[in-house]
Amino acid sequence: MSAPDVAADPRDELVEHLPAMRAFAISLTRNGAIADDMVQDTLVKAWTNIDKFQVGTNMRAWLFTILRNTYYSSRRKAKREVSDVDGIFTESLAEKPAHDGHLQMNDFRVALAKLKDEQREALLLIGALGFSYEEAAETCGVAVGTIKSRTNRARKQLAELMGLNENEAMEMTDDATMSVLSASKVSSF
Repeated sequence: MSAPDVAADPRDELVEHLPAMRAFAISLTRNGAIADDMVQDTLVKAWTNIDKFQVGTNMRAWLFTILRNTYYSSRRKAKREVSDVDGIFTESLAEKPAHDGHLQMNDFRVALAKLKDEQREALLLIGALGFSYEEAAETCGVAVGTIKSRTNRARKQLAELMGLNENEAMEMTDDATMSVLSASKVSSF
């Protein structure tokens, strides 16, 4: 008595069709590297969907259909994509990270809390709330010169606490990010 025939695994047949698939892919793409990628994609799709292959039908036709569909899908996708080989378009999309401002603002709050109450009050009235020196002086019940002096001392103390150089504006981002953003703006002109 002989052993029953065990159906051959269709995966075993995939390798036989590689040369023909590569030739077909090259005829479609006219590029060996892209053709190889397409053949690889086709094999992955065939392998993962082998349960959809009907044993006894034409494996070569099934593989070529997958390859052809892969090719046309990639063509449709390519039409929707922007070619940016030199990265010029990508550079123009540079954006300051949202977290930068939060980190700098935390440093600012810590430094602001270290100021004397009178200095912090004067700085907030003038700098944050937009009061004139006269309005701030009236609010605090002091002379205009006193408010100007407190504001000046508060600004200097704040800059010192935050490690800013004299006449350096407080930027809510770090130098590395600013240089990237500046470079992308300059190159886009």
